[in-house]
Amino acid sequence: MELTIGVISGTSMDGIDAALIETDGVRVGAAKGATTVPYPPALRGALLDVARDPGRAEREPLDDLERAVTEANAAAIRALLDEAGADARDVSAIGLHGQTILHRPERRFTRQLGDGALLADMTGIDVVGGFRLADVAAGGQGAPLAPLYHAALAAALPRPLAVLNLGGVGNVTYLDGETIVAFDTGPASALIDDWISRHTGQPFDEDGRIARQGRVDNTRLARLMASPYFDAPPPKSLDRNDFPISVIEGLGVADGAATLTAFTVASVAAARQHLPGTPLRWLVTGGGRHNAAIMQGLRAALAVPVEPVETAGWQGDALEAQCFAFLAQRSLRGLPLSLPTTTGVPHPLPGGVVYRAAARAAAP
Repeated sequence: MELTIGVISGTSMDGIDAALIETDGVRVGAAKGATTVPYPPALRGALLDVARDPGRAEREPLDDLERAVTEANAAAIRALLDEAGADARDVSAIGLHGQTILHRPERRFTRQLGDGALLADMTGIDVVGGFRLADVAAGGQGAPLAPLYHAALAAALPRPLAVLNLGGVGNVTYLDGETIVAFDTGPASALIDDWISRHTGQPFDEDGRIARQGRVDNTRLARLMASPYFDAPPPKSLDRNDFPISVIEGLGVADGAATLTAFTVASVAAARQHLPGTPLRWLVTGGGRHNAAIMQGLRAALAVPVEPVETAGWQGDALEAQCFAFLAQRSLRGLPLSLPTTTGVPHPLPGGVVYRAAARAAAP
């Protein structure tokens, strides 16, 4: 197996997760290290501004912003190597997800900022990027891409099993035998974070404390859940801005947080209608698993064990970054990154764009 790095910043846009694992794109070996490097506040603010303006996100070149994102990824990789005591020369490849600023698969469009060629030059390591491009071009949703990694990690666990990722947007992977079904469930942390940031200046609702002080506005929750998205069959995926926060305008801070938290829970509960069976348990990854209000709501709504992925021995804070290390090796080997039952592509589809580091390309 190859020593490989994965780097990703999710739709919450809070920073970059980087992880170092051993993998051959089929098996998952030892986890060698992981770190999270927050975005500088000015960079995060600029990214959020672009993500909230689809016209800019689609049409503007954004060269300076992309370079800043790439430099932030390079800094995260250097920090990871330092913390792990690893040498860049021993790393086979980097899987670069980049920062999603617009995702419109129905128009065969998705955009992630992150310059793979520049990152390869900065690190001296081959880079695989553009993971979603081939999938979207083939008519797929381009998301979620974690299911094959979840399946590899969960090979020995009892099934049926659901793996729920609560980042900015939520997505679920359902595993039962050889069956893998995946789709975005709805909002996870992005709307809550936006609401809390706007009204308190804090980046998120730590442990769901503000939400637990409020009362759910059931009328507004029903308006949010009236979206046709929830009854639409998978495959399906979302952009972080697909649900307007304006629905809860006029509520107090705590009541708004409580209502948005209930929205996240209700959207996950609604996803059950699209699963082939009833999971024995749900394993939860992503930042949302740290929110006690969300986790309590999920346990009540799903009525089966709902546990953080650490109970299975996984590293929840590193999981998404590890996934893109795994997918980088699959890409280099020409193996599928997505399936008809995970993104809606017509057949299992390889993908990714390889950027060779100049020093390695020149080596005999």
